Amino acid sequence: MNTGFNRRQFLAASGAAAVIGATGNLAQANLLNNTPAKDELFEISLAQWSLHRTLRSGKLDNLDFAKTAKEEFGISGIEYVNQFFKDKAVDEKYLGEMKKRAADHGVESVLIMIDGEGALGDANDAARKKAIENHHKWVSAAKFLGCHSIRVNAKSQGSYQDQVSLAADGLGRLSQYADKMGINVIVENHGGLSSNGQWLAQVIRKVNMDNCGTLPDFGNFRIGKNKKTGKQDWYDRYMGMSALLPFAKAVSAKSHDFDADGNETATDYLKVMQMVMDSGYHGWVGIEYEGGKLSEADGIKATKKLLESCRQQLSEA
Repeated sequence: MNTGFNRRQFLAASGAAAVIGATGNLAQANLLNNTPAKDELFEISLAQWSLHRTLRSGKLDNLDFAKTAKEEFGISGIEYVNQFFKDKAVDEKYLGEMKKRAADHGVESVLIMIDGEGALGDANDAARKKAIENHHKWVSAAKFLGCHSIRVNAKSQGSYQDQVSLAADGLGRLSQYADKMGINVIVENHGGLSSNGQWLAQVIRKVNMDNCGTLPDFGNFRIGKNKKTGKQDWYDRYMGMSALLPFAKAVSAKSHDFDADGNETATDYLKVMQMVMDSGYHGWVGIEYEGGKLSEADGIKATKKLLESCRQQLSEA
């Protein structure tokens, strides 16, 4: 019996009320906001950062990202990074061309990753307010492009608990604005306390809004340099994924290197994807290759092949 298929059938039939009753709090958002149309456990998208060197070199234009994803890699979902069109956030003509090209190639715009717009958990009230307002244009751009979310950072200052309160304040106020447009605000584990799964989960619970969730990244659990040892402190990636998956509205499949069998050397992909499926998440899983041994194109293909292998194994379990 194909248990994966039965699970999908159940999820499709159960509806929001059943999900909320079964999982409680925010976990129901996993099943309602980001489910691909195909009858698969999950669909594979491509994060634009995987091609950041190619984009920065000028060999690839942002407007051709959708075409490249579909024609070179056979991928039908894309995740933009704002820095590759940062001066175009309110340029409706440019955004319209992005939207048209994605549609022409049958590609879905999934989300926009936002950086460089200020700290949403800034300890200074005025600076935090400005950061929130800086993100408003990206909420509008995401809505225009047909994305379901913007990915933001939960950077803050102060003590552990101070940063919980400050980050939750900024995220909550931005989420209230985004909710009016039907856009999710999702936080990636992206350094500092945001890479502490327990801390970020506490922040999301404190915000307590259906459209505020997480984008768990397989590899971004480096907390920072230990002041005593001078070495980098890392949060256990499997503990981190476990803490963040109940709130996930997107998932980032980070990859760096692969062994002779095609497995990622730092992350047990099958183990993590089993965790993703067990959490009830069946949305887009975005390839984010950051390695240097393979070319960007080859790294993307290797990550896609590994995800497809995991999907096949999990479907047959």
